[in-house]
Amino acid sequence: MSERQEVPLLDHEYDGIREYDNPCPTWWHAIFLSTVVFSVLYFVFFHIGPSVGTNGWTLDEANEEAVADNLQLQFKDLGDLQVDEATVLKYMHAPEWSAMGASVYKTNCKSCHAADGSGLVGPNLTDDHYKNIKQLSDVARVIENGAANGSMPSWKNRLHPNEVVMVAAYVANLRGQNLPGPRGAEGSVIPPWPKATEPAAAAAKPSP
Repeated sequence: MSERQEVPLLDHEYDGIREYDNPCPTWWHAIFLSTVVFSVLYFVFFHIGPSVGTNGWTLDEANEEAVADNLQLQFKDLGDLQVDEATVLKYMHAPEWSAMGASVYKTNCKSCHAADGSGLVGPNLTDDHYKNIKQLSDVARVIENGAANGSMPSWKNRLHPNEVVMVAAYVANLRGQNLPGPRGAEGSVIPPWPKATEPAAAAAKPSP
């Protein structure tokens, strides 16, 4: 009798066809189950990402990082930007550079101010209430020099001036979203940011 004939037949029959009771080997089941587990982890990590923790990495974030890296290469064409109100205002209205500001923010600021700017340890950046800012130039000043007796650290020795400008422009653009945060409104309502002229906004576009 052959090896195949020694394997018992199952009781059920379909259209005159019967099958042997010969299950898949254990290693096959192990590989199959591992792919199922991997698919769940992959979905959570790459498609949900930050919503389940701080170490998530979505495809959108990967694209933002790639764009920011490309813009970083163009810093040499900008020279050293002046960290003043006119420059911050110019880059507030330069969407081509927003990925750079977003990248600096997510690397250095979101742990205190939340990924969306609604505030955690630090205050909410999306409403019209401010504690240490009275005008647009103060955004860059606070980033550079810190505030609240060190609760907001100084970044002037850790960020390039161009990065200060970009992240200041990014933070300033968070205003007006009025996202709910755990700390509530803090400080006083300040006047709106000044408006940029069209030539100034056009001058901030990166070279192709």
